[in-house]
Amino acid sequence: GPDTYRSRQKLNEIIEHYKKVHKSGLNLKYFDDENLNFQDFKDEVRQTSMFAEKKLIILAEAFPNSEFKEKFLKGAKIFRDAEDVILFYETGQIPEKDSLFDFLIKQAKCQEFKPLEGQRLRNWIKKEFEKYQTGIENKALDKLIEFVGSNLWQMSNEIRKLVSYRAPRAARRRDKSLLNLRSAPPRSVAEGGKENEVLFDHKSKYKNIEISSGDIELLVKPKIETDIFKTIDALALKDKKQALGLVHKHLEKGDSPLYLLSMINFQFRNLLIVKDLIQKYRSPYIPSKVTNLHPYIIKKSYSLAQKFTIQELKKIYQKIFQVDLDIKTGRVEPEVALDLLIAEI
Repeated sequence: GPDTYRSRQKLNEIIEHYKKVHKSGLNLKYFDDENLNFQDFKDEVRQTSMFAEKKLIILAEAFPNSEFKEKFLKGAKIFRDAEDVILFYETGQIPEKDSLFDFLIKQAKCQEFKPLEGQRLRNWIKKEFEKYQTGIENKALDKLIEFVGSNLWQMSNEIRKLVSYRAPRAARRRDKSLLNLRSAPPRSVAEGGKENEVLFDHKSKYKNIEISSGDIELLVKPKIETDIFKTIDALALKDKKQALGLVHKHLEKGDSPLYLLSMINFQFRNLLIVKDLIQKYRSPYIPSKVTNLHPYIIKKSYSLAQKFTIQELKKIYQKIFQVDLDIKTGRVEPEVALDLLIAEI
């Protein structure tokens, strides 16, 4: 699913559990989109382990590989009957009607990680702060969510930054395990993990350290990209009132209208690129190597691109170019130009 932070944590949890049970670690195999070859995978499944233990074979980002999927389904019985554990790990969007997904959903356990929202997101953030023996005011929590959204990778970084500011000693003791999600989970006191005894006592009350709204405003920079996506989404739904409201919200905060225009230009340019590639590939899977865009941008742009025709995107892109020219030549004030642009889209 799209929440790659929690899905990666779950993957690491499975790997660490496997290593704990199977000490050798020699039968842990990892194939990703760079080295995913069906024959190599098949040979690995067929090869008998010299340690007489189950293998854990991880297939990361296999769904975009149509050749692999086709061959896998042809030999599905072999893999279904194998005693090894075969784990598919996907961060991309899987189409509703996908033959491999239909097969796996019937034959295997599946866990989806959707972005956290509402109270679930609030609870997750509170628990992360509690790991540092740190609390957060409700108003500060609201502001943190407003600034960061549901991107847990950024959220975890911001939490570490805030704790480092308010409680540097606690942060230093915890950072070793959070900086690398591949590291083993903290040991309990019974297992000799005395260094974690106080830090991981979740029954403690966190009264001494509390993050305030002032801390958020001082240390956390709101991600303008999030609201730009919302603005474009509103434009796609013909909700110009919401789009204008989002833009004016940024202007009231002091964001430069020229920067806002550059972000809108950047996102519509990405939409145009992705829309063109969707038509060429006729597939929901667009290789990041082809676009030179980050996979996250491709995912966000893919869903938005469906709401525009290629002709609409070209016209909008031309309007953005004209507005930019009008501003630079002094024909119109930047704030007015933004309003006119949104009104004309």
